[in-house]
Amino acid sequence: MLVTILLPLCVFFIFFNFMCRRPKNFPPGPTIVPVLGNILSLSLENPLQDFERLRKAYGNVYSLYLGPRPAVIVNGLQAMKEALVTKASDFAGRPQDLYVNDTTDRKGVILADYGPSWKEHRRFALMTLRNFGLGKQSMEERILGETEFIMNTLEKYIGSTLSPQLMFHNASSNIICQVLFGKRYDYNDEFIKVIVQCFTENAKLANGPWAMLYDSLPMIRCLPLPFMKSFENVKVCFMSVLAEHKRTRVPGEPRDFLDCYLDEMDKRSGDDGCLFSEQQLSMYALDLHFAGTDTTSNTLLTAFLYLMTHPDIQEHCQQEIDEVLKGKDKACFDDRNNMPYVQAVIHEVQRIANTVPLSVFHCTTKNTELMGYSIPKGTMIIPNLTSVLHEEGQWKSPHKFNPENFLNDQGDFVKPEAFMPFSAGPRMCLGEGLARMELFLITVTLLRKFKFIWPEDAGEPDFTPVYGVTLTPKPYRMKIQLRAMH
Repeated sequence: MLVTILLPLCVFFIFFNFMCRRPKNFPPGPTIVPVLGNILSLSLENPLQDFERLRKAYGNVYSLYLGPRPAVIVNGLQAMKEALVTKASDFAGRPQDLYVNDTTDRKGVILADYGPSWKEHRRFALMTLRNFGLGKQSMEERILGETEFIMNTLEKYIGSTLSPQLMFHNASSNIICQVLFGKRYDYNDEFIKVIVQCFTENAKLANGPWAMLYDSLPMIRCLPLPFMKSFENVKVCFMSVLAEHKRTRVPGEPRDFLDCYLDEMDKRSGDDGCLFSEQQLSMYALDLHFAGTDTTSNTLLTAFLYLMTHPDIQEHCQQEIDEVLKGKDKACFDDRNNMPYVQAVIHEVQRIANTVPLSVFHCTTKNTELMGYSIPKGTMIIPNLTSVLHEEGQWKSPHKFNPENFLNDQGDFVKPEAFMPFSAGPRMCLGEGLARMELFLITVTLLRKFKFIWPEDAGEPDFTPVYGVTLTPKPYRMKIQLRAMH
């Protein structure tokens, strides 16, 4: 009986060790444990420090096994540029059997694999966003209109303190909602509350321990474990909006992104193998809403955390804003060209916020090479953007908040090559243009009117972010004072 039990186990372990042996000239990494791979080398709660420790041990390109699956971690500007820019098409795929893909049924654009559907949908998104004002005055007006609601909220707390988390999240959500759904929602609207809750839960789950276990141990995927909550959340999110749009739309007269997509579906209805569908649209809208909300709101939270705790930097920004906007009712995006210090502060906030530290995982589309190593087709690639945004030799002050990282000796704004919070190459963030506009206009408008102070009774500020799909500052409160207008 003992032989009957042990023999299959021995065969299994020999087979597993053979399967998980690193191929010839594959990037090095820690010893692989049967079944588990290298997940014991990583903190399931926050692996960022482990990635840095392993980089010091194995170099800028190393490998880990997540269960039986190999992944290559890419660190540092040189390796990142080779993978995402120089050999962009070789590294432009997306892994298709991970937790995040399963929750979205492999639809949408962010997680879609590199191919005709992804290219068509990305092209459509960029064109439609431009048509709805991205880079134009109409988009500025949407952002400034939403900023009025932020200011109305802040005015109620003058002389007292406010927790800004929900306010910034709702404002970012509303700006993208106006593009996607043609309307903004009151901050107490039930739809917004449900969406925010769904995204918050899914973001925590997707980069938490349960997602890592789901990806590493396929045998647990059918069990009723906490990761199942994401599947329910995705179903809830956009079905009601889509139903309402179909009921009220007038074909050929699009009010927003959803109408444009439904018009495009009508145009293509006779095509064989049409890549546009209602299910695709639901996930597409979910993708764009999440990408346009979570990253921007977390960056704004980081901005005001650092502006409060560095009052000299806040005051310097306000002096520059007062000087440039003297006599003007409101800021416009072009004003950034006359505000080098404010530009430097906003970019330094993005660098320090490091909102999407591991980018979105890539996958090789063919057998290729990276920094002299052989990488087979289908290998998962994890771009460690943290390693570039804090790389020694690329920044004047790589490890502390310092706007001088983006200023030359003459005080002019400069953007170092290592600044890539939106990733790089063909898969870089679709919403970069919108995010840059939002961060500038919201920050400048609020700093022009208000002074933000760290509350006396709040204790020492804690700058350590909470890990998830995006890094989020720990909850904090801000004290609001009205400034004398200049």
